[in-house]
Amino acid sequence: MTQNICCKTTLAAITLVLLSSCAVNQSAEPHGYSFIYSAKEGNNRSVFLSDEYGQNRLKVIDLTNNDGYPSISPNGKSIAFYSKYDNNKTWSIHTVGLDGANVKRLTEEKFVWDSAPSWSPDGSSIIFSREYKDASDQWQEEIWLMDANGNNQRQLRTLNGRAASFLPDGKIVFQSNSKQSQLFIADIQGNNKVQLTYTNSNNRSPAVSPNGKYIAFLSNRDGNQEVYVMNIDGSAQRRLTFNNVEDWDPAWSADSNYIYFISQNESDFYDVFSIHRGGSSLTKRLTSGSQVNSVIKLDDKLLSKLKENQ
Repeated sequence: MTQNICCKTTLAAITLVLLSSCAVNQSAEPHGYSFIYSAKEGNNRSVFLSDEYGQNRLKVIDLTNNDGYPSISPNGKSIAFYSKYDNNKTWSIHTVGLDGANVKRLTEEKFVWDSAPSWSPDGSSIIFSREYKDASDQWQEEIWLMDANGNNQRQLRTLNGRAASFLPDGKIVFQSNSKQSQLFIADIQGNNKVQLTYTNSNNRSPAVSPNGKYIAFLSNRDGNQEVYVMNIDGSAQRRLTFNNVEDWDPAWSADSNYIYFISQNESDFYDVFSIHRGGSSLTKRLTSGSQVNSVIKLDDKLLSKLKENQ
């Protein structure tokens, strides 16, 4: 097993994971929120729980630099992530306990990129993206589902896309793999698809609010890739950010009021910012001088379980 759990705590690059509206710092403003992120330095990454200011941190687990896209199970005991093999030609999904024990490789298909694992609400299943080059050297994107222990791996053959994640009711939201990607909702069998976006542009990275009422997403329909929000049925689509650089990876606060996202800073690194879903507050910068990779949501119940496990 090439995944050695390491011990580095300093921060150089960040993968943000959304947590809850219950701030670590109880003196924070009334709508206070907290988040969890992974920090990269050298050949290692560490996962931290942070207050809303990024100042007070609690380390959750250490991973390696080959590991990415951490997603914490609903019971707060395991992390799903991808790791790289074969000189970056193979990416596989793994799980590990938050104590660093019981590292398990779940997918072992060679020369495919398995990434973006996301847990079902009850923690029994993991949905993930698979990318590979076909016989004509064209990239293909598929959505796969498996049991949390890696059994019963199967492709959702009626769905061509990636970046799938679960809604609170067990349905999934995903982006198509068409030239101009659109957003859809479907049931877990891959049926009853509902298209949410219809634009001559790319729409990607859908993130459903914890209350199940809204979807934050990225779109370049106005020229630059910005953060947008819409109702769960695709109505009332509106732009939230107006930046000179691209934004990435939206995720929600657990009260469903704030959206975290990644954007480039003046040092050409990437930091974490937040904005109210109604666009009624100024964008707030939460980290400084960091290199951010991706955002994954969590909720207040999971935050409580993480604190209990520390």
